[in-house]
Amino acid sequence: MGNIVKEVTKCVLKIGQDDPRRVIHSMKVGLAVTLVSLFYYFQSIYQDLGTTALWAVLTVVVVFEFSVGATLYKGLNRTMATLIGGALAVGLHSLATQSGHIAEPFLISFFVFLQASLSTYARFYPKIKARYDYGFLIFILTFSFISISGFRVEEIIDLARDRWATILIGVFGSLLVSILVFPVWAGEDLHNLIANNFDKLANSLDEYGNAYFKMKENCTANEINVSRLRSYKSVFNTKGNEETSANFAKWEPTHGCFRFKHPWKLYLQLGALSRECAYKIDALDARLNANVKTSPNSQHEFRATCNRMALEASKTLKDQAIALKTMTRPSCCKVNVAKSKEEMKSLHELLKSTTLWEDYELQLLHVISATTIISILTDILICTEKIAKCTTQLASLAHFRTTKLEKTQLESKSVDQELGKPVFVASEGQEQNPSDAKVVNCSHTAITIEAGD
Repeated sequence: MGNIVKEVTKCVLKIGQDDPRRVIHSMKVGLAVTLVSLFYYFQSIYQDLGTTALWAVLTVVVVFEFSVGATLYKGLNRTMATLIGGALAVGLHSLATQSGHIAEPFLISFFVFLQASLSTYARFYPKIKARYDYGFLIFILTFSFISISGFRVEEIIDLARDRWATILIGVFGSLLVSILVFPVWAGEDLHNLIANNFDKLANSLDEYGNAYFKMKENCTANEINVSRLRSYKSVFNTKGNEETSANFAKWEPTHGCFRFKHPWKLYLQLGALSRECAYKIDALDARLNANVKTSPNSQHEFRATCNRMALEASKTLKDQAIALKTMTRPSCCKVNVAKSKEEMKSLHELLKSTTLWEDYELQLLHVISATTIISILTDILICTEKIAKCTTQLASLAHFRTTKLEKTQLESKSVDQELGKPVFVASEGQEQNPSDAKVVNCSHTAITIEAGD
């Protein structure tokens, strides 16, 4: 018995330690239920609403969710569905009562069947299911409950009014506590989730310098950080969380740096690209233990070039992660992409060279294995370039801040253009000629591009 208590205690403590906001959320739900329950102690309100005041408490329990967006989604859907369903039920019930006692039950049954069938069928529509599924469910429940209540029209009107009023009280109490007391924003969680996924992908690519390409001859398995190497695997399971958070974020009002009509769809595109990159890394990980043999003269050059390609892809992903976390425009995006293309070009040239395969004892299997690695690394670089373009588009549409150094660079570029000096910029989809321009490396801070030597 004591062991069971200890295990349960550890499990309870672990839930709170994994995310302390869960403890706060539990207290917020208790606070909201308590506030709404106070209506029972106001005699005037209790006498007016009667036992239907219980719906206010039930509404809080059902509507109050972890994030503000989820609470707004359920609260507004429940309020509007109750209002529309109740009004429609009262109108059709009044029409059915005028048809006589014989035809009344048949008409009411037909109306219930018709609305339930049409509403359920509409829930299969993707956009309705994503944003209004809960509202259609409450609409069916409210319409059916009021229609088959068996009361007279006057009593049904009072029932619908009281039900809508109590639900409105419950929704208002839930939103008041959710927004004012330590709010949890679904949009902010989605934003941080995408940035953390980029960090995980970058950490995995960094670790391949010691694990896959083994630049150090005395590198052992104990020196490899397996947790960082496999951190990309957690990106596979974030699709559902991203879609849910994006849906709830659309309901949230303007808060912090997230303005009205924030481009949440681009976050879904970034999430899809991050998973695509994770699948490429997983394919590279499948070659982890492959014994790739090349000629002794070019073996070091082959591994060094592969390592540089992985590091450049990692730098690009880290730059995007920093840009999202700080909500600033990516600073070294074009530079990293240009360097990645240069490394990719040099590796392809090495692949074509005869010195790489000058050892005739090498089997065809080793040649295929090496070319597979090069192909996967190329796909990873192409994927990181897509991520950089999408992040740049997001930064533009979301009005991310421009750093002072980037402003200085843009002003310097415009001055050079006015003076007629050539300006060399490694633009997207275009390689920079090293003989014409010189790029100074930067650590996510400054980019200096000078013409000539």
